[in-house]
This record gives sequence, C-alpha cells and structure tokens, in this order.
Amino acid sequence: MNRREYEWKLAQHDRRIARCGASLIFIASICSYAVLTDLTGWLDPVLFPGWSVILPEMLQSSDELFRGLFFSLRLLVPTLAAAIFAGIALGVLIGMRPRAKLVLMPLFRALNPIPPTMLIPYAIAVLPSFWLSSAAIIFLGVFWPVLMSTLHGVAMLEPRWLDNARCLELSGRRLVFKVILPGAAPQIFSGIGSGLIFSFILLTVAEMFGAKAGMGFYVQYYADFAEYGKVLGGILFLSAVVLVIMAVFDRIQRRILHWTQKR
Repeated sequence: MNRREYEWKLAQHDRRIARCGASLIFIASICSYAVLTDLTGWLDPVLFPGWSVILPEMLQSSDELFRGLFFSLRLLVPTLAAAIFAGIALGVLIGMRPRAKLVLMPLFRALNPIPPTMLIPYAIAVLPSFWLSSAAIIFLGVFWPVLMSTLHGVAMLEPRWLDNARCLELSGRRLVFKVILPGAAPQIFSGIGSGLIFSFILLTVAEMFGAKAGMGFYVQYYADFAEYGKVLGGILFLSAVVLVIMAVFDRIQRRILHWTQKR
C-alpha cells in the first residue's frame, strides 16, 4: 500500500467515525427530548410539545411546508448567485489593483460589520416590493463575506505563482482563471460557506416581517396562534433543508478543492 492509498483510507476512516458520532448525538437528542416531553412531561407541553404532537403536525402540514420552501428558494437562489458572483468579481478586480485596495479597504472595514438586519426598515421603505427588499438584505449578508474572503485569498497568493505566470506571459482572463481564482479558491469557499449559513438566517428574519409565504412566515404565523407543534415542525423542517444544502456544498467544495484534502 502506497502513501496515497494509506492517506485516503485514513480519511475515509475519520469520516466514518465522524458520521457515527454525529448520528449518536442526533439519536440521543431525539430520545432526550422524548423523555422530557412525551414520557415525563417535565417541559411545558404548550411551548414544547412532544414528538407525538410534532410529527403528526409535520405530516399534516407537509404541503404547506414544501410550498413555503419553494417560495423561500425562489428568493434565496438568485440572490445567492448574484451576491457570490458580485463578491468574487469585485474581490478579484480590487485585489489585483493594490492602489484601489489601499483606498477602498477602510471603507469596506467600516461597512462590513453593519448587520444587514438593521437595514430592513429602510429596505422595506425604499424598495418597491417585499421581494426586492428581502433580496437586498440577503444580498448584503452574503456579499460581504464573499468579497472579504476573496480579497484575503488574492492577497495570500504565493508570489512565485504570479512570477511564474508572468514568465509564461499569462494575463487578463487566463491569469484570473488559471492562477488567481484557483489560488484563492480555499478562502473564497470559506466566505461562500459563511455567507450561505448567514443567508438562511436573514431569509427567515426577512420573511417574518412582511412575507405572505415562506419558511419564516410559516413559523411566525403559527407562533402568533401558539401552535407550537407546527412551529417546531417548521424549525425542524428548515433545519433538515439547511443540513442537506450544506452537505451538498461541502461535497462540491471537497471535489473542487481536492488538493486540500491531503492537509
């Protein structure tokens, strides 16, 4: 067995252990909640209904949950794509121009920490529709981490890579797609991952304000009527969707950044 095969088998073994550990924690959490609710009633049955209430409510509301998911994804997917594209494009453009970066970085550092949720009242007041106001808030929440991680990735490029590119007379698009983007890809994916997680938080918050459909609206609507079985069912459903999406993202990231798996 050569070293590469050994490292691959070791990585597979570590992944199996991680999956087993996560599965055990998941099962223990489900059982603990069942003990605290259905079996002993130690938790408030109104605020924390047991699985005997949550699961039937989820089945009964499955059509409504999937309609809300479709509405949420219709808002989330194009906004995510636009924010990721804009963040990477602007990050590469500015990162390759040291003077522009020197001028703009203080502005970026001042604007980046502002929570997008603080801008929700202005977005609703200024933009003509709820869809646009929600999209603007999500866009800002994803754009900043992608932009800053791209700038960091471009700044961290090995100088010898750029020297070799100049020797090969690479410039323009060839330089960007063959050297800049591959070299900055680990940091870019890190920013996309952070933005992706943050986007679900912003999506839910935005839908709680003025939406007439979506996952955030579903949770808020039934919370107003104290139907906490549906509320917890909606939260669990959204958590499962986020888990699946993040698993797909991690798989895509591992496939594209396959050379980093050896570290």
